[in-house]
Amino acid sequence: MTGNQTNSNIKPGEHFAEDWLQAWNQRDLDAILSHYADEIELRSPIAAHILADPSGTVVGKQNLGQYIQKILTVTPGDLGLELLGVYEGVGSLIVHFKGTAVTAAEVMELNAEGKVRRAVAHFRA
Repeated sequence: MTGNQTNSNIKPGEHFAEDWLQAWNQRDLDAILSHYADEIELRSPIAAHILADPSGTVVGKQNLGQYIQKILTVTPGDLGLELLGVYEGVGSLIVHFKGTAVTAAEVMELNAEGKVRRAVAHFRA
């Protein structure tokens, strides 16, 4: 985070984002999930579509793992995710990225351990 950050367990935003995207590009479910708290709540238009749930909400790390596995299954080949920018807030990040088929930004609220406890995904229309 910034030089004024008092919790040294939270990774600097850019490092966190690069590590997160690398895990996705490697299609490594355990590495992806390592960025999330057990009580994660994710809202995403992709979740709404894949899960046939208009709320687009996934709650809990186990459910998130099942959801991510579905994404990896329906998205074959190289994801080609690249970091476009990281925007840091107080206990939060916005990760702006693009891939072979998507441009997106994900707002991530972090817990004291630097794990994502709440995420809201946004995709270019």
